[in-house]
Amino acid sequence: MAFRCQRDSYAREFTTTVVSCRPAELQTEGSNGKKVLSGFHVVLEDTLLFPEGGGQPDDRGTINDISVLRVTRHGEQADHFTQTPLDPGSQVLVRVDWERRFDHMQQHSGQHLITAVADHLFKLKTTSWELGRFRSAVELDTPSMTAEQVAAIEQSVNEKIRDRLPVNVRELSLDDPEVEQVRGRGLPDDHAGPIRVVSIKGVDSNMCCGTHVSNLSDLQVIKILGTEKGKKNKTNLIFLAGNRVLKWMERSHGTEKALTALLKCGAEDHVEAVKKLQNSTKILQKNNLNLLRDLAVHIAHSLRNSPDWGGVVMLHRKEGDSEFMNIIANEIGSEETLLFLTVGDEKGAGLFLLAGPPASVETLGPRVAEVLEGKGAGKKGRFQGKATKMSRRTEVQVLLQDYISTQSAKE
Repeated sequence: MAFRCQRDSYAREFTTTVVSCRPAELQTEGSNGKKVLSGFHVVLEDTLLFPEGGGQPDDRGTINDISVLRVTRHGEQADHFTQTPLDPGSQVLVRVDWERRFDHMQQHSGQHLITAVADHLFKLKTTSWELGRFRSAVELDTPSMTAEQVAAIEQSVNEKIRDRLPVNVRELSLDDPEVEQVRGRGLPDDHAGPIRVVSIKGVDSNMCCGTHVSNLSDLQVIKILGTEKGKKNKTNLIFLAGNRVLKWMERSHGTEKALTALLKCGAEDHVEAVKKLQNSTKILQKNNLNLLRDLAVHIAHSLRNSPDWGGVVMLHRKEGDSEFMNIIANEIGSEETLLFLTVGDEKGAGLFLLAGPPASVETLGPRVAEVLEGKGAGKKGRFQGKATKMSRRTEVQVLLQDYISTQSAKE
C-alpha cells in the first residue's frame, strides 16, 4: 500500500485516524552525545509523513500539533515517534514540515535525473546515493571522472529542467512484464504490495518509494559541485538541487562581499590577493622566527651572567614557543641549576620547560605538570609540555626551591 505522502507528495495536511499507540524509545545523537528519549509509536490509518527509505530521510511534522520526531516503515505501516500519547480511534490532523519535504523532493528527483543522464551519456551506473543535510552525492561505478564529463552531465540535466519534463508515479504488480524494463536496485525484504515506479518522461523509469516533484521545472536548477573518491573504486558526484543552490549562492555571495571588503579588491582578484598575503606572511613568520631565536640566545646569556644565577632560575614570556625555550636551555647548557621556562598567557594556558640535572628533572617534571594542571613528557634532563593554569607558576617556584633546599641539606 502506498501512503498518502507517496500518492500526493504536494499535500501539506490531511485528517486520518489513529490505529494504535504503544510505548517506545528513540535514540538520538547531538552535540552532547547520544540520548534516549521515551515516547510512543503512533500508527495511523494513512500518513502524510514519509518514513525513511530509498536513500531519502524521513519527514518531520505534527499530529494534532504534537511534534513527530521520527517516522519509520514496518511493512505496510509507518511508526510515528511522539512524546505525547494519542488515543486509538481518534481523528487527527497531520501536517508535514513542508520546507524539509520539498527539499527532499528536489534532491531525490534531482538524483534520479543525474543517474539517468550519467548512464545515457557515459554508461556510468549509479550504485548508491546519499541525501545529506547540506549536500547530496550520487555514487557512480567508475574510479574517476573527467571535468568534461561532469560539465556535460550538469548541462544536460539543466536542459531537461528547462524543458519542463513531467514526472509521473505508477504502480505495477510484481508479475507485470514492464517491471523487467524498470531501473532499480532491488526491493526491501519486507516489501508488500505493488511496485511503485517513478518516471521522467522520455528520460528514465525507476523503482522508488520516495517523494518526488511532478515536473522537472520544480527542481529549478542543479549544480554539480565536483567529485570525490568513493568506496571500492567508485566516484561520488556531489550535487545541489533547487533551493539548496539558491542558499549556496547566497552564502557564496556573502563570502565574496566580505572578502572584497577585507582585501580591498574585486572578486576577480581575490585569489591573487590571498596569494600575496600568504607570501608576505611566510616572510614575516621567517623574520619573526629569526628574531625570536636571537632573543632566546640573548636571554640565555643574560641569565647565565646574572648575579642571581644558581639554584632555581625562572623566566616567563607571553610570546614564544617550545623552540624558543629549548634554544635558551641549549645556550645555557647547565646541569647544576634548575631552569623553569614558560610561555603563554600569564593566567591561562601555555607551554613550560624544566631543565637541569636529569635525576632532579625526572622527579620534578610530573609534579610541575600536575601543579600547572597540564601534561608533559621528558628525557635527558628536560621535561616539557602544555599547561592550563599558568597562574600557578609561583607554586612551582616554591616546589623547586623546597626541592633544592632539601637536596642541599642532605649534602
